[in-house]
Amino acid sequence: MPPLMTLLIYVLAGVSMGLLALCTGLPAAPLAGALLGAALVSMSGRVEIAQWPAGTRTVLEIGIGTVIGTGLTRASLEQLQSLWKPAVLITLTLVMTGLVVGLWASRLLGVDPLITLLGAAPGGISGMSLVGANYGVGAAVAALHAVRLITVLLVLPLMVKLLTPLGVGNS
Repeated sequence: MPPLMTLLIYVLAGVSMGLLALCTGLPAAPLAGALLGAALVSMSGRVEIAQWPAGTRTVLEIGIGTVIGTGLTRASLEQLQSLWKPAVLITLTLVMTGLVVGLWASRLLGVDPLITLLGAAPGGISGMSLVGANYGVGAAVAALHAVRLITVLLVLPLMVKLLTPLGVGNS
């Protein structure tokens, strides 16, 4: 099959599942849906691995960075003035926990430490997958983060609903 046709199949699968996921109302559903759609095509073994045209990855990385960057507003900066202590504490705790869990998982399960360290890192799926791709382990890191992301998106909203009536977070 021509590479452009293969790429089109992956894009259609990602777009279709991303749009379908919008109906779920879950946070970041389009991202999770697109990831699942493209992954299902890839894992089926019926379609060759997509070969993205030169420069496409860079354009997509710039796009992802731009989308994330536009969410950081002046209001975000103002909130950070009062939230910098929890931000530092949460960041340090997540990074240290990611390092410990990543190294522990590698040793316990015999998996490449690079994969488990990047897979346990607190970054988002797109960012950490791109970092992993630079080291040649992007697919494995994406798989770990996909499991984490989908689990968090399913469990955390439920936990918030269950804990909110109990007064948790209501100050």
